[in-house]
Amino acid sequence: MNPICVRVRALAGAAVAASGLAFASSARAHAEISPPVAKTKTSELFTLAVPTEKESLTTTKVELTPPSGFGIDSFLPSAGWKRDVQSTGSGESTQIQKVTWSGGKVPTDEDAVFQFLANPDSSKTYRFNLRQTYSDGSLVDWTGPESSDTPAPTIEAKSSLGSGGSSTLAIVALAVGGVGVVLAVIALATRGGSRPLA
Repeated sequence: MNPICVRVRALAGAAVAASGLAFASSARAHAEISPPVAKTKTSELFTLAVPTEKESLTTTKVELTPPSGFGIDSFLPSAGWKRDVQSTGSGESTQIQKVTWSGGKVPTDEDAVFQFLANPDSSKTYRFNLRQTYSDGSLVDWTGPESSDTPAPTIEAKSSLGSGGSSTLAIVALAVGGVGVVLAVIALATRGGSRPLA
């Protein structure tokens, strides 16, 4: 794929994801991966947001275990964080088993945010295991059911994202997507050169 097209998609996706996270965080403080719905066998920019909820503490480590069939291709840099990746295989056959971000200090009421390019293999709901470490050494396992206080982040993968009808959420998503495209074009126009995604 053309590097400029990849960059435009990444920038647009980042803008959309950031807008979506701002909207979502006002509704509930859960660890989330966005977009919540993705197309199968298509590389897309995903954003993981992990809230720091404990008073007077910071989030210092985040461990993500992706589900089988969810292939992570590469990562965007996360300022202030060191990334450690455990994987099997090599080249095109590489499968990421676990990724750990450490060394950050995200204060109360703010989100630790990480981004990566990935593609889901099948049409189904993907459930991620996530562990958060606080500055006092305490742990939060985001692995529970949707109704729990610490639900596991999930995304739904579909073979097609088209639908016959429309909804308020779809209209909002299109509007946010338009903002993302505009921001991406502005970013490309004001920044010269290229920067690798991983």
